[in-house]
Amino acid sequence: MSEPGISTERDDGTLRVLLAGRWDMRTGIPPLDEIVNEIERQKPQQVTLHAESLGQWDSALLTFLTRLDDFCTENAVNIDSSGLPEGVRRLLALAEAVPERSGARTEAADESLPERIGRSTLSTWDGAREMVTFVGEATLSFGRLLTRRARFRWSDLLLFLQQAGIEALPIVTLISFLVGLILAFVGAVQLQQFGATIYVADLVGIAMVREMGAMMTGIVMAGRTGASYAAQLGSMKVTQEIDALRTMGIAPLDFLVLPRMLALMVMMPLLCLYADVVGILGGAAVGVGLLDLSPTAYYLQTNAAVSITDLVGGIFKAGVYGVLIALAGCLRGMQSGNSSSAVGEATTNAVVTSIIAIVSACGMFAVLFYILGI
Repeated sequence: MSEPGISTERDDGTLRVLLAGRWDMRTGIPPLDEIVNEIERQKPQQVTLHAESLGQWDSALLTFLTRLDDFCTENAVNIDSSGLPEGVRRLLALAEAVPERSGARTEAADESLPERIGRSTLSTWDGAREMVTFVGEATLSFGRLLTRRARFRWSDLLLFLQQAGIEALPIVTLISFLVGLILAFVGAVQLQQFGATIYVADLVGIAMVREMGAMMTGIVMAGRTGASYAAQLGSMKVTQEIDALRTMGIAPLDFLVLPRMLALMVMMPLLCLYADVVGILGGAAVGVGLLDLSPTAYYLQTNAAVSITDLVGGIFKAGVYGVLIALAGCLRGMQSGNSSSAVGEATTNAVVTSIIAIVSACGMFAVLFYILGI
């Protein structure tokens, strides 16, 4: 028999429920209507379950029996499951070993708006506290580095320098060149109306050196390297490698976070400087190729527009962005849960946190530099 079958028999105050056929999720879970009607009509003292003709079964049978047990409990009817296969009885006993928490299914739906606001506020506060704590611990770890007490492998640092530096050049080159190209096109459309196309060089040079070089490099590294850090540390947490380091008396922040943070602190300014040059070349491609400017004139105009203060300010921003990316990636990785899906969420959160931190820092730098007249 392929379909699940249910039949009932009356026997001296006992209702016998006979289960037959194949019970699986493919064939579906039969309704309780027939048994419920018999119990309400006959008012038996006990329900006995028999499964002599039962075929293949899976969780569909367990779901059906759980629902029947809940109904019998509500109506003060005893249920005898001794006629079921041993495997079914064991799974039912396991399901009943930890009873469902009262109101668990309706708690989320019944939660009021003030409760949701309060829960979100507490969650935000806990996240902010964890972030501040992590930044403090990372600062202490950097202090241990200065006093030569931090324990990590220099080979790991060299590997992270390579991953955050040389291996990132292709994507940084592409993005920076396209950004310079776009800035030049946007400026050319407006400046051509006044016959001032030579100032495209000023626009691209200042924008790339002061803001766009550092910001676009930071965003690229947040999606590339910051996400990688979060995934690596999250996987280490799943496999309990971080716990093993603590067991051996090695501080995880020194061994895992510090070399990653140092790598981005060192490589981000260099990548920013490289991105500035490539972005200016992208603008030159438009100026020389489409606006009939000579390479010499474009170079001299850029050299006159960009000051050393602009260059140093952009490189300093890139260094700060590197620290923010490393902290965000490592923080989310250390906060990851102990499952593969949690690692994915930590990676996503690392990218989002890094980009928000970069944009926020860029805004604060803009206000600060304006106040200082830089």
